Amino acid sequence: MKMDLIQPFIGSLDAVLAEMMHEPASIADLAMEEDGYRRKGLAAEVTFKGQIEGRIILDMEPRAAAKVASYLAGADVDPSEPMVSEAVSELANMVIGNAVTQLNDRGFQFKVFPPALLTQEQCAKAGSDSEATVLCFATACGNVYLNIAMKYHARRSRERSPMAVA
Repeated sequence: MKMDLIQPFIGSLDAVLAEMMHEPASIADLAMEEDGYRRKGLAAEVTFKGQIEGRIILDMEPRAAAKVASYLAGADVDPSEPMVSEAVSELANMVIGNAVTQLNDRGFQFKVFPPALLTQEQCAKAGSDSEATVLCFATACGNVYLNIAMKYHARRSRERSPMAVA
């Protein structure tokens, strides 16, 4: 996985979390996963098709998700309220929107699908078919995980050129 593909997502999540949490987040851990992904809290997945293919899973511990929901609602929200899972999807939309803008500006062409909330079983299946980079962002309210599995499908120039047949 190329760093130039994942950097926009890392930077976007960092900026959005800093705004919503009213303090900077720090990357506490970076890992590569080849097996299924174990959800840590509330998770949303966004998939991509085209020159860039793959998926992003945004996974938040419940207290961190409640903090984001409180920011979006303008009032305190309990971690058990249904609005909290919707806030995870909205945060995924914000992060993906910022990152996609950066990638589009660099000429990448792909289609982005809306975020879908994931169950624990769906998370395990989502991560079982590809290697992923998993970053843990530490916040005062809990950890936020960014699971990135993407690849670039640009054809090499020799594949576009006609070949002589003997």
